[in-house]
Amino acid sequence: MKSNSAFALAGLGLAMLATPILAQNATAGPISTSKAWTRETAPNQSVGGGFLTIRNAGKTDDRLLTASTPMAAEVQIHSMSMDKGVMKMRQVKEGIAIPAGKSVELKPGGLHIMFIGLKKPFKLGDKIPVTLKFQRAGAVKVNFDVQSISSTSAMEGHHGGH
Repeated sequence: MKSNSAFALAGLGLAMLATPILAQNATAGPISTSKAWTRETAPNQSVGGGFLTIRNAGKTDDRLLTASTPMAAEVQIHSMSMDKGVMKMRQVKEGIAIPAGKSVELKPGGLHIMFIGLKKPFKLGDKIPVTLKFQRAGAVKVNFDVQSISSTSAMEGHHGGH
């Protein structure tokens, strides 16, 4: 019996370790999200970026209009670009078009969610609740996985950077 209990506990432990690497998926009508993540932040850091993929399986274009979270004073949709070696970050006030039948990836160095006025640091392994508001699909609640500060894509921090 002891060996069965040991296997059960080992299995439970592996399941708990695997939980953070499962991509967060959320759906509202034809809109679905996947690979929602953010980086851990330093104790006094007041901003953070959020990244995910948004898929529109519908036949009508939609638009991500706003985002909100209880973890920050404000959330904005941003674009980032390089111009002659200078990084330019701008708020995208008109939102992001999500074309019918297409996916849009929000990622470091491009379109992203900007968390401003963090109420507490984002810690590795935490989940940050975010509500995305779409023009047609309405509200979609998504949990952003907090990954290592060195992460450059979804789930990377849970695989030792591989």
